[in-house]
Amino acid sequence: MERNIYIVGAHSRARTLGVYLTKIYPDMKIEAYLYDNDESNAADIEGVPVVRFDQDTSLHTQYPVYLGTRGVYHPVLTEKLKQMGMEKIIPVTPQLDMELRNRFLTLYFAEMGRSYDKFDDISESACIYVVRSVLDKPLQGEYQLSVFQKEIQVGAALTEDRICSLTDDTGENISGRNCQFCELTALYWIWKNAKQNIVGLEHYRRHFLLKNDWYQKMKENDIDVILPAPLYVAPSIAQNYKDRHTASDWDFMMDYLNRIYPEDYRKAVDFFDTNLYSPCNMFIMKKEILDELCKWLFPILFVCAEHSREREDPYQNRYPGFLAERLMTFFFEKNRNQYKVAYADKNFLQ
Repeated sequence: MERNIYIVGAHSRARTLGVYLTKIYPDMKIEAYLYDNDESNAADIEGVPVVRFDQDTSLHTQYPVYLGTRGVYHPVLTEKLKQMGMEKIIPVTPQLDMELRNRFLTLYFAEMGRSYDKFDDISESACIYVVRSVLDKPLQGEYQLSVFQKEIQVGAALTEDRICSLTDDTGENISGRNCQFCELTALYWIWKNAKQNIVGLEHYRRHFLLKNDWYQKMKENDIDVILPAPLYVAPSIAQNYKDRHTASDWDFMMDYLNRIYPEDYRKAVDFFDTNLYSPCNMFIMKKEILDELCKWLFPILFVCAEHSREREDPYQNRYPGFLAERLMTFFFEKNRNQYKVAYADKNFLQ
């Protein structure tokens, strides 16, 4: 089944984008290249029509639109396309362009029987996966990813739209449960599929505030785990959860801990009566430690989700993610003599 798209632009950037996309996604068909100025353009590009558009142009509003122009034009184009009723607009940022280019080159070289080896590719050693979703709201400013960061689209099994070259619906995954498990579908994917020695998880709006040499410092100081600076909540971690979310979910989780991990339960009761936990399910840690965390964490969350099932409120339906924030903090508290944990501040992008 073909996936039809539009590309805004009819010059070099847009043409290159068209080559990247159709190579990476063989089932993708470019319906038309669009432009809205007085520049002279060819009638078609490789048989695909080049069409001038305005408010009266009839377009398929459900088709994704890729903005293959300079970034300075993206805000005006986005607003114009929204007014025309276009439902999915994808600005091709420098980061997305880089991801598509590298993915294209990997396929291109493979067809020649060669590997595409990059001198500066350090993703074999460490990678911080940055969670993206088709539901993300646009950022007011552009965020430049570091060489250690790579975006991953979560909930990819629930949509045909693609905003990242890496998606959480490949390999062993729980992508289809993203409405409940939110960024944890990326965590599960990292656990089951990532190969780096050090892995991390951030959000498109929330990133750790780290110096450029964090990777070297982490190794030099034998740091096992980096977590967000803890958040103080009152009157306690447990009661704060009950006040903000569904209390019965918390009670069931604690009862399950008592039945399955009685030693953990006794420690958890004391810990959750305190006031500090690391929010957002963000981290950077050694992969073998992440494996141990996930082996302990996900069985608990799956049982809780099976018990409480779906919630009508989209926010409260994300309770597995909210429980995970507290459970992850507790995991490192109960293992504080085993792992060296450091904390880092995080930003929040508008």
